Parts: sequence; C-alpha cells; structure tokens
Amino acid sequence: METLKQTILSQGKCFPGGILKVDGFINHQMDPKLMMEMAEEFSTRFATVKANKILTVEASGIAPAIMLGYLLNLPVVFAKKKRPLTMGDMLQAEVFSFTKKQSYNICISKEFLGKNDKIIFIDDFLAYGNAAKGIIGLCEQVGAEIVGMGFLIEKSFQDGGSYLRDLGYNVHSLAIIDSLENCEIKIR
Repeated sequence: METLKQTILSQGKCFPGGILKVDGFINHQMDPKLMMEMAEEFSTRFATVKANKILTVEASGIAPAIMLGYLLNLPVVFAKKKRPLTMGDMLQAEVFSFTKKQSYNICISKEFLGKNDKIIFIDDFLAYGNAAKGIIGLCEQVGAEIVGMGFLIEKSFQDGGSYLRDLGYNVHSLAIIDSLENCEIKIR
C-alpha cells in the first residue's frame, strides 16, 4: 500500500535492534485518514473471506480493527493484556513482546470467542509473530477458525510472516520492511 509506505519513509524512525517507531501516525498519535485507507485495503484483500468476527490485541491493533469492522459490518473483539476484575470465564495465552522485552498473558472472555467463530486477526506489526501465536492459541482452545490475518507493517527479516504462511494462514501485510540495517528503512 503506497500511502503507508511513503508515510513510513517520511515519518517512521528507526532504532538499533530492528525497531521501527511509527508512533506519529499508527500507535500513539493516529492518522484517521490513513487508518481508514488501510482498513479499506484490508476489506478488499479479505473480500472473499467468510468471517463473522475481527480479533486483535490491545492496544495498537484496535484502531485498524475497528475501522475494518465498520467496513465489513463485523464485531471487533480485542484480547486484553490485563485481566479485569469483571472478567469471569476466560481464555488465556502467553505472548512475548518484542518491543517491551517481556511476556504477558492475553485474555478474552469465553462469551466473545467460540467454536463457531471465523476470525480475521488484525494487528499493527508482524515481527516474530508472537501476538499472532497467542491469538492462534486462544482460537485453538475453543475451536475457532482463523480465516485471515492482516498486519499494517511486517518486518520480513524477523520471520513471523514466513512462519505463519508456512502454517497455511492467509496473511496480508500492507507494508513489508525488508531491512532496518544501519537504521535505514528498506521497504519491499
């Protein structure tokens, strides 16, 4: 998606260790017009997919997921990173955060994810695929089917995309970063 690629090149910031900072337009301050364009692109890419729910992980996946949910007229559920006191019967999976360098449990109420669900998973980044692995784990616990995965930005050099594609998942990334070596952003 050309608009996203140009925005990454003009506003993204690279840090040592393969970190791409996009907090000026995706995951801190958000560009609503860009978010809608990305959601429209996902709606085209997932046009033939039979889904009944969109799933994401808080917090940075929520904005693109909700916009896609609006376009596809589907409910959006986000996995929480901390269990609220009000959540009773729930599903849990452990996820390691690449940027925070820590593991945490994500959770979803069993009320909002079940065996008849056909899921499109949306997230901001695909690096090693850790958030996706957590979502896969949650879906496997109840027999829900993941029919598509969409990522705003994929870092191809961190292998999460190839891992998920090798498992047979229908993965779409709007911008693929081939390298961040020497803090130079190289986009496919």
